[in-house]
Amino acid sequence: MSQHEQWEVVSYLKLRQLVGVLGILLPTSCLVFGLLHELEPSISDYYATPMRNVFVGILWAIGFFLLTYRGHERKDDLAGDLCFVCALGVALCPNSSDIRWVRGLHFLFAMVLFLTFAFFCLKLFTKGQGEPTPQKLKRNRVYRACGWIIILSIVLIGVYMAFLEHTWLACFRPVFVLESTALYAFGFSWYVKGETLWQDRVPALAAP
Repeated sequence: MSQHEQWEVVSYLKLRQLVGVLGILLPTSCLVFGLLHELEPSISDYYATPMRNVFVGILWAIGFFLLTYRGHERKDDLAGDLCFVCALGVALCPNSSDIRWVRGLHFLFAMVLFLTFAFFCLKLFTKGQGEPTPQKLKRNRVYRACGWIIILSIVLIGVYMAFLEHTWLACFRPVFVLESTALYAFGFSWYVKGETLWQDRVPALAAP
């Protein structure tokens, strides 16, 4: 591998790490604001607070970073493109809108976005070329755990909104907690994908 190719690999890993950091930053920033003021029922509800620019900005950043994502196969690229569309859709179609179909689009975009996050973890991140290294096997276990955490969070949100939304559970902000859990799993999986943890041995860059 030439020095130029090695720098390209390093830059691509940094991009993945940044996506992971942004995924973790979104629920964390909302949580901090909520603890200082009022904890909203869901992350999407922060659109109607002074956190609006942070909420929209992080979603746009994640969307554009995933638009640039290129994997080994066409489905990797399509998944990144789909995340881009859904992330912007969530940001541009607030759930606080007075228009019913806009709120409907918000929930549709959000659901597809989380499902695509899970698809990345379960199907795309676990792929590899050749015999997987011991470190790659460890990363795959993390990816699968993150993917199932995202799916379980989505299912539990659906159960809550269908049957328990107007019960005593509402005071614990379960949608916010489950959305945050899913985003932390998404962010951590991308951070690991950047090989910050359980890193494979990388040849040292040649001296200039």
